[in-house]
Amino acid sequence: MISFKKVKRFFQRRNTVSLSHEIAPDEIFLDSSNLPDFDTHQFEGRLEKPISQRTIAILLGFFLCIALVFTYKIWSLQIDQGIVFAARSENNRLRHTIVFSDRGVIYDRNKKLLAWNEDNPLDSDFSLRKYATTSGLSNILGYVKYPSKDTSGFYYREDYVGMDGVEKYYNYPVQGVNGIKITETDALGKVVSQSVMDPPKTGQDVMLSIDSRIQNKLYQTIAGLSEQVGFTGGAGVIMDIETGELITQVSFPEYSSQILADGADREKIQGYFNDKNNPLLDRAAAGLYVPGSIVKPFVAMGALNEGVITANKIIYTEGKLVLPNPYFPDQPSIFRDWKNHGPIDMRHAIAASSDVYFYEVGGGFKDQRGIGIANIEKYLRMFGFGEPVGPEFFGSQKGNIPNPEWKKKVFDENWTVGNTYHTAIGQYGFQVTPMQVVRGIAAIASYGKLVQPTVIKDDVENLKNTKQIPLPKEYFDVIHDGMRLSVQEGTAKALDIYDVKIAGKTGTAELGVSKEYVNSWVTGFFPYEKPRYAFAILMEKGHRTNLIGAPYVGRQLFDWMALYTPEYFK
Repeated sequence: MISFKKVKRFFQRRNTVSLSHEIAPDEIFLDSSNLPDFDTHQFEGRLEKPISQRTIAILLGFFLCIALVFTYKIWSLQIDQGIVFAARSENNRLRHTIVFSDRGVIYDRNKKLLAWNEDNPLDSDFSLRKYATTSGLSNILGYVKYPSKDTSGFYYREDYVGMDGVEKYYNYPVQGVNGIKITETDALGKVVSQSVMDPPKTGQDVMLSIDSRIQNKLYQTIAGLSEQVGFTGGAGVIMDIETGELITQVSFPEYSSQILADGADREKIQGYFNDKNNPLLDRAAAGLYVPGSIVKPFVAMGALNEGVITANKIIYTEGKLVLPNPYFPDQPSIFRDWKNHGPIDMRHAIAASSDVYFYEVGGGFKDQRGIGIANIEKYLRMFGFGEPVGPEFFGSQKGNIPNPEWKKKVFDENWTVGNTYHTAIGQYGFQVTPMQVVRGIAAIASYGKLVQPTVIKDDVENLKNTKQIPLPKEYFDVIHDGMRLSVQEGTAKALDIYDVKIAGKTGTAELGVSKEYVNSWVTGFFPYEKPRYAFAILMEKGHRTNLIGAPYVGRQLFDWMALYTPEYFK
């Protein structure tokens, strides 16, 4: 066993040895200023300590979170959304391109080309639209705007846009359906292959009921007379009274479908918008005009049906109708006729266009009852006035039939019998379109069949819109006789031609307060024995001193048709 003395002796010996140890010279001068050149910022020369377990745990948790995020993202890209990104990747090298379809071709009723497609020398993507140069067709055909692309070459308008006429209102069948072409490219963008995945479908061809030969002749005749005697414009319509098919629908002046479609002649296009005669207006369908005496056959139908007069009763006219003024006896109201017709019955009143006769049967005078303004409006509406004629193609113009409510609203005045007189002869606030007139006359010609007009040949669906006006056949016969008599010896004698018997009615509508200008009308139907076609021709705003008007245009047209299109007279 080691004793305490031995241990004490051992430590005393060690201390003695330590004190007797010599100090080396380099140890004498060792201090903080001459320590080795350690980089203390990198912990050199410092005592190293072990990393704690907590720090290791935090680092492991951090790296584990990163690993989990990457694992989830890989799962999402390749498994959860793998199909979506695969398709997107495929599209990066498969580019879809539009293959533009051609529009359908437009023909007239005789299969003559009116609108077709040609190759585009500036852009091979789509075709250009070309139009026949035949006069009088632009308001019928309209025009298109082409597909358009931005500065990057991407199409923001992928279809042709119909802007007017058939191109606009029958755009759906004419338009066609665009196709899709797939172009495969490599990583450098070079084309590897091309194929059409969905081929384009060309639009349907359309055959119009219009006869471009008659359309051109009527347009040229209206244009020639306008330039010769100073009418500002004109319109003309010929319609099949059984089907509603329009053989012509002319408006003068007109624009050029080709110029508006091409869009290059900016000066000409601006001229259309600045022209005071408005070539952009389809006068036949959308122009509103004072009708004048062409409304008299409709007033006569009302007078017969209301029983205020018989066809054979004589009214003694003296060139004017004088209404006494109870307040100022020396200032009676005088309603003048254009001439003194003497004693006259209904047939001859229609033929001679007697104003006094229709003043009396319209508004009444002394012992002659009139049908009154309410019935005048009633019968005119029966024949389609005061409402749009049908499809949107013909516009939404209703026109106006004057009545007490209208006068109160517009002028804040009460209705007078004088207003009824003027309405009965198609004056005052009366407004109609040429299309309304031809439709109404067609109903007279067909014994009450009120058809809806159409520019499409063999338009079976259109026949479903036909209405029957419930008036006796014998009343229609009276009107037929009066209109035929008008051509034989009355105001429409200009239409008395050898090749076909025509029934007609003229009208001269005074315009404005000064009545310096007039609208000249002629309307009617043919052949008289077996009516098939109705017509209406308007010459717009000519000077009242001019004696040449719409009847002259009708005569020139029918003489030409007798030579070049005689099939319409059979």
